[in-house]
Amino acid sequence: MTSFDTSPQLNVWRALLALAVVFVMLATTGWTALRNQRGTTALQASVTAWEHGRIDGRRLPDPHAAPARLARFFASLTQRQRLGLAHRYPLAVGNMNGAPVELRYRANRLALSKARSIERRRTHDSRLSPAGQQEAGRRMHRYESLLSPGRRILAFDPEGSGRIAEVFGNLSRADRVSVVVPGADTELLTFQRTHRKYAAPVGMAEALYRAERAASPATRTAVIAWADYTAPSGLGMDAATATRAADGAVRLNALLRGLPGEAPVSLFCHSYGSVVCGVAADALPGRVTDIAVAGSPGMRAEKVSQLRTSARVWAMRDADDWIQDVPYMEVGWLGHGADPVSAAFGARVLSARGAKGHSGYFVPGTESLRNFAEIGVGAYRSLDCAHEDGTCRAGLSAAATA
Repeated sequence: MTSFDTSPQLNVWRALLALAVVFVMLATTGWTALRNQRGTTALQASVTAWEHGRIDGRRLPDPHAAPARLARFFASLTQRQRLGLAHRYPLAVGNMNGAPVELRYRANRLALSKARSIERRRTHDSRLSPAGQQEAGRRMHRYESLLSPGRRILAFDPEGSGRIAEVFGNLSRADRVSVVVPGADTELLTFQRTHRKYAAPVGMAEALYRAERAASPATRTAVIAWADYTAPSGLGMDAATATRAADGAVRLNALLRGLPGEAPVSLFCHSYGSVVCGVAADALPGRVTDIAVAGSPGMRAEKVSQLRTSARVWAMRDADDWIQDVPYMEVGWLGHGADPVSAAFGARVLSARGAKGHSGYFVPGTESLRNFAEIGVGAYRSLDCAHEDGTCRAGLSAAATA
């Protein structure tokens, strides 16, 4: 989920920015050098086991190798061998960019099933507090939902607050691929919601997938709800800096380079997710044709050219979105740069009519969602600009608007 949800907390941002110089000084003296000491996670254990594994006497390839190298390795195996690896190393295979997506779905179902069993036992563990048992119960029910028939889980890591990604549509056969990059307060338990459904990654991706199908029924589309990075929690220091975005950008680019096929890819980045996309921009693979941001606190740049990307950059903000009151500046490590909908930034500014606030951009029936869908299917001539002169469509070539 995107955080930046409660306008009174804007004062937190202002206070953090006002203390920028002090914080940087403290950081350089080691005040922020505390490190989180944790043992080996389940994912790390699975990857380590893979690193020591063999198949037919051969060592398995480096799990961190380039996606193309891993794709060639899996293509050299029989179906039985591939399934065997998924059963032996489910978390490793389920999160391996370059592994066949259908195999990743299968591996993640195995990993989710095991995680569900662990949480079920924890709900009755007397060593846990009542709150701990309740948390285990919530996670168990989330895993059960993710294990529902037909769900395609592309990435899953149960560690900490959890990371996850889900696919809507046929990723292997898609003509166009869209990736939804959500913002702060995104984790396993907020990946989907019943209340305020379209403010959560699953609701966002589902709505976009349906809107793309409606916009161009003949276009085979796939949409990824990508919550496979550790997002900031609330409006604290993590949300005011790009630390989490830098890690997320690496993970996002790894995902993009591991996608099957050659279909064009569009990124739809909400709130802090637009910081992730801004940091990732200069390393994006060439197949990424569009970056669209909504409710953005900034993209860690003063203008589009500083993103150093060949992708078209689009921006929108609803008139009632409180994010507009966040100081658009960058002081030391704090803040995220210029306002992406400002004329000086240079993005193509789209209408967000109907979005109603910070978390309404993916709500069905809004102009914001319709614009996203038109970008997703490549129907640029149908876009509604924020300004009546249609400047957001200016300069698009015939090929770009086909």
